[in-house]
Amino acid sequence: MKWKLMALLATPLALVGCKESTEAPAPQPTAAVTAAPVAGEMTVLALGDSLFAGYGLGPGESYPAHLESALKARGLPVKFVNAGVSGDTTADGLARVDFVLNGMKQKPALALISLGGNDMLRAVPPAETRKNLAAILAKFKAAKVRVVLLQLLAAPNLGKEYADQFNAIYPALAKQYGATLVPFWLAPLQGHPELLQGDHIHPTLPGIDKLVAATEAQVAAALPKRAPPVPR
Repeated sequence: MKWKLMALLATPLALVGCKESTEAPAPQPTAAVTAAPVAGEMTVLALGDSLFAGYGLGPGESYPAHLESALKARGLPVKFVNAGVSGDTTADGLARVDFVLNGMKQKPALALISLGGNDMLRAVPPAETRKNLAAILAKFKAAKVRVVLLQLLAAPNLGKEYADQFNAIYPALAKQYGATLVPFWLAPLQGHPELLQGDHIHPTLPGIDKLVAATEAQVAAALPKRAPPVPR
């Protein structure tokens, strides 16, 4: 297993992984401790792994935090709930999605999902990853929550068969469940090692800003035109 990990690290951007390490995962964020929504404000749930959790960055420097600021600058009244947990696989995301949704004071107007990188790092069979992501998307569809699905790609050294199966998961599920697909959302970092931290996996703060600039228009378009009513 060690040689596989070394091979993955030799292709930093292709791996799009999410910190499978010996470090303890960040504390699991929950929606239950978020502030009550302001009238007219749209809640956006970010469900993911270390790429959402802001691994290696300071408070308020994560992708969801900067995306929230960018959308507010567009005049959109959004409030993000960051449910990113470092090290999470799709199975982990599925295991906690009900808890996160049930703990929210307001049903999200939109959910962003970025999971699967840690599955790929562990060479989880693509069929299992697909099954877990499908179950997550089904829960959001049943709850009538719009979804933006952020695609990840497999590392080339895992082989063409694995890559073909893994890479096809995201567009197929986005079509099946009516989600907005952001194709390979880490593409702006390719060929720019200065935008990656020392682990060659996670974006630096300038890298976060590149990702936000590349995705904010699609996320803005996916938001409902009207904010959902605040429950009393």
